[in-house]
Amino acid sequence: MEIQITDGIVRRVRGGQGAPMNTLSIQARTVANFLPLLCQRAGAKIVHNSDANYTGIRFDTHAGPVVLEMPTGDGPYRLVHELIEPDKTGRTEVELRRFPQIYKPQGIAHITAEFLRSRGFLR
Repeated sequence: MEIQITDGIVRRVRGGQGAPMNTLSIQARTVANFLPLLCQRAGAKIVHNSDANYTGIRFDTHAGPVVLEMPTGDGPYRLVHELIEPDKTGRTEVELRRFPQIYKPQGIAHITAEFLRSRGFLR
């Protein structure tokens, strides 16, 4: 399933109709195809967030949403835990890990799944 967020409005993209077709979207779909069943059970969704300026894969974990953000340019993949409410310092997200772009989509999917599983985000 894909979700698009624009101007604070969240809408579901059904059947790929109206979904963005840029390199980040294609990359997110490719990585999502290789995610193991454990991640799919956690409600993995592709998110195109124009407000926060990222495209990624969102996992609904018991500790809150975790997003694997697709890299822009030469930057790394970012695994970010989005906080439901800001903490004492005002942060709304916590970066958990970065992955360099040297890995193939299968490797990114595997590294992400194992990181979330080993840290207790997925059961």
